[in-house]
Amino acid sequence: MRFLHCSDVHITQDYSSAPFFKLGWRRWTALLELSIGGRAKAYRDANRTLQWIAGAVERGEADHLVLSGDLTGYAAEQEFAVARESLGKLADSRSSFSVIPGNHDCFTPNSIKTKRFERYFGHVVETDMPEYCRDGAYPFVHLKGDEAAVIGLHSSRVPIVPGLAYGSVGSAQISGLRDIVGDRRLDGRAVLVMVHHAPLRANGRKDSRIHGLLDADALLNLLPGPRFAVLHGHIHQRYYHAPTATRPHVFCAGSSTELGREGYWLIDVKDGVITGGSAHTPLQSFAR
Repeated sequence: MRFLHCSDVHITQDYSSAPFFKLGWRRWTALLELSIGGRAKAYRDANRTLQWIAGAVERGEADHLVLSGDLTGYAAEQEFAVARESLGKLADSRSSFSVIPGNHDCFTPNSIKTKRFERYFGHVVETDMPEYCRDGAYPFVHLKGDEAAVIGLHSSRVPIVPGLAYGSVGSAQISGLRDIVGDRRLDGRAVLVMVHHAPLRANGRKDSRIHGLLDADALLNLLPGPRFAVLHGHIHQRYYHAPTATRPHVFCAGSSTELGREGYWLIDVKDGVITGGSAHTPLQSFAR
């Protein structure tokens, strides 16, 4: 079985043409990031690149797509709608698609109040093991055949102010994950755990307290050895940490649609074991 892991696709609407006072003060700060910071240019073709990546499952290049958050630029209704459309029929069912929200999908209080992520992707977050949901729909479990399980965790909350991008899974989800991992139904399966925030940076160290996963140790300690993997995004750089006897595989998908950094991981599972992962770049005709 082959899993395609992508992240941080950041479908971004044209904020330059949106009514300024309807954006809200949180998105006002984003205008600088979009213009001076270059984000508008970097994600101008994000929807087409996401279409191509999602099409890999239909083309038979992968069996299951895992998207570890940040579908949107700033949690706008239009951005969620375009992300859903770009994923096509793949996003109709959790049979071939698993997704969690990222911090940009929780950018404003109103996006949470109106349940934007849930309205477009709530059906995909449904779980095969509902008895372990401890924080709303999380953690959820997607059992894949007899050899793998995908677990989704929610680490993103609305920040007090933009710029604070740290995350936390929380004790309730950690407890649920502990019980899931101990369930006999996962015996003999490779376990792929999705979380948006990075438990480790590319250099093997923890991220900063204003950007990183605050309970990274609690997560990693539950997943010892090569049978387990953590799949995340948030940091816009693809990298990989090999497992040890006490730590899982760690795959960071970077930002899969960012101009010049497009790409994703293909992760192979055989007989309940993660046998390898390889980094790939979409065809340039689709990525540009």
